Amino acid sequence: MTTTPEKADKKDKESGLLRKGSSSKKPLKEKVVQIYESFFKGEDPSLGNPNFWDEFFLMKANVAYIEKAFSKMTPEQLVALKDNINLLCHRCILTLKEDYQIRVVNALQTMCALIRGVYGKSLGDYGFDIINILVGFDAAEVQMQRLIESVHSILTGDNPAGLKTLSLKLLLILVTATDNVSQNTILEYIMINSVFESVVQILANPMSRQVHGHDALLLLTILVNYRKYESVNPYIVKLSILDDELALNGLGWVISSALTEFNRKYKEKKEEPQSGWLSSITSMVGNIFVGDSDSVSAKVRTNDSILLALYEAVHLNRNFITVLTTSHTETSSGPSSPTTTRAVEGTREDELGPQADQQGGEAVQGPLPSTPPPDSSQTTNHMVTFLQYCSIVMQDIKDEQRLCSFKLCLVILTCIAEDQYANSFLHDANMNFVVHLYRMPMRHRKIAVPNTSSRPLACAWLDLTVEFIVTHMMKDFPMELYMRCLGIVHRLLCYQKKCRVRLQYTWKDLWTALINLVKFMIAQEAHLASRHNIFYLAIKVVNLFNLFITYGDTFLPSPTSYDELYYEVIRMHTVFDNLYSMALRHATNHGEHKDSATRLTNALVNIRAIVNHFTPKIDSWSAANHLSSLTEDQVLEVVRSNYDTLTLKLQESLDQYERYAEKPKESAFFTQLVRSIISDFRKSISVATLQQETVLQEFSHIH
Repeated sequence: MTTTPEKADKKDKESGLLRKGSSSKKPLKEKVVQIYESFFKGEDPSLGNPNFWDEFFLMKANVAYIEKAFSKMTPEQLVALKDNINLLCHRCILTLKEDYQIRVVNALQTMCALIRGVYGKSLGDYGFDIINILVGFDAAEVQMQRLIESVHSILTGDNPAGLKTLSLKLLLILVTATDNVSQNTILEYIMINSVFESVVQILANPMSRQVHGHDALLLLTILVNYRKYESVNPYIVKLSILDDELALNGLGWVISSALTEFNRKYKEKKEEPQSGWLSSITSMVGNIFVGDSDSVSAKVRTNDSILLALYEAVHLNRNFITVLTTSHTETSSGPSSPTTTRAVEGTREDELGPQADQQGGEAVQGPLPSTPPPDSSQTTNHMVTFLQYCSIVMQDIKDEQRLCSFKLCLVILTCIAEDQYANSFLHDANMNFVVHLYRMPMRHRKIAVPNTSSRPLACAWLDLTVEFIVTHMMKDFPMELYMRCLGIVHRLLCYQKKCRVRLQYTWKDLWTALINLVKFMIAQEAHLASRHNIFYLAIKVVNLFNLFITYGDTFLPSPTSYDELYYEVIRMHTVFDNLYSMALRHATNHGEHKDSATRLTNALVNIRAIVNHFTPKIDSWSAANHLSSLTEDQVLEVVRSNYDTLTLKLQESLDQYERYAEKPKESAFFTQLVRSIISDFRKSISVATLQQETVLQEFSHIH
């Protein structure tokens, strides 16, 4: 057979490659990989070697190999390897009790890889099969008790930070192994063998919480949500009665630090200098279509676990309200350590003596400084940080993620607004703060200079709700968020009425926002009524006005404010007339919202009485004085002189509200939220995270 030149050339090249390949050796497998291979083949290389496990855990764990090996297995192969997986887990757990820390590190990493590997093979309900494959069902109780005891010892002992980080990661991998935490049956053992005390010690220690606080808080938050609607959860019970001041302050510090950092980065982004007018226009136009929404939404999503932790603390533990209201000094590095906080809330104008300790803070000896703090450090508290965070999150809720985050913010505010102590603090005229709330740029209003005056925090709460009401009247109407927003306002007003608190606030801003909301609902009736029960929302709006009308003399700052309320109702009477007509039409046509529409017509009785009473008198006064139009002062003069002849109907239960309850209305929301947080954590944990070189460097001296 003849060989063509092309074939000869190809043959030479192939032989050259072969010769080249023959001279190079295959890379040698790590010894630990060879051992893994034996285990995954069903063999037991430890047999006959009494020193095997001592030597095995001195070798650097190869997490990547273990996880890859599991990914290649079929469920049947996994079940067949049950005994070997049990053996590896058993030996890892025994090794955690050793003093030789390099072995402990390798045991933790191996255990993390085994858990991720086994759970990575979907076995249905993640129940007894998972437990059986990991640790053996018969030995599970003993093994899990040993595991939790060892991890607790590591977390609370004098151990390197890297070792504690790995221990927390092990627990987090275990509790986030399933999308639905309540399906993860192995957590029953963590309910019995509590890690709550470990978390509390981490949070109570100023050094420890800086490094491990976020992971510890995430762990606690997920455990609190394990089968919370089905049975008694010991973590819920323990969190609800926790009164360790250092731990609660630490919990608040971890939350506030994360939110402060987010606020700081957002502020820096907003204040980035522009290179010129053309750049400013380009940037503005670009932001209309694209903006920084995606990046901000991603950062907001990462804070959902922090918000959920804040919610659980506020919802479950009344002692935590004191933490939210205790002052600290705000610096460029975020909130100071809670251990240095004082009972000086804001710019208190009187002096505090030892009795300050009763308010949950540390008594300040001697008079307060009369000079304000320097620009570099300003007195603030966790509530201020949270309000500013809310103002950022709510700016673009067209994004589903941010809508859910802001809903959680409003739920937290609702819970706080129902607390008597929190309200007394929010409305205290001697407790004043500067709260920088961000406002959404809108075409129909000028760029407003933020209110930098020092005021009671209730004013900032009202500013936040007013800003939401004004800026979210859109086609994709966030009905639920509006209901929550108005619910917060209602709770604040109920407290003011009950305690006769006269808050120095520009109430006209709220009244105008509410009237504009009514105008929007009327204009968009056809679109909104087919999707929402807007009459229910309108009742909320009208009853806020009724609360002012009926009880305003007990909490409005002055008689002039009460006069201004009547002036606004009379001036905008057309809006209320149109609302009544819309409600009457739906109440008489036997439509879907007939009952709510009927209730709305009844709720409008006093507003209509005011309009019908004063309008003829104003017209008459105008005609008598030969004036075609009246000034505000002239209208107010007519109003003041005709109060006596006005008859109003006493409406009951205006100062009553249904207290917040998570179950059953919000159960689905929180279940989905926890699922999302768990999913995000799993995505964030990579092989590199578990096998950080920095962890091993801490123990390099051992070699």
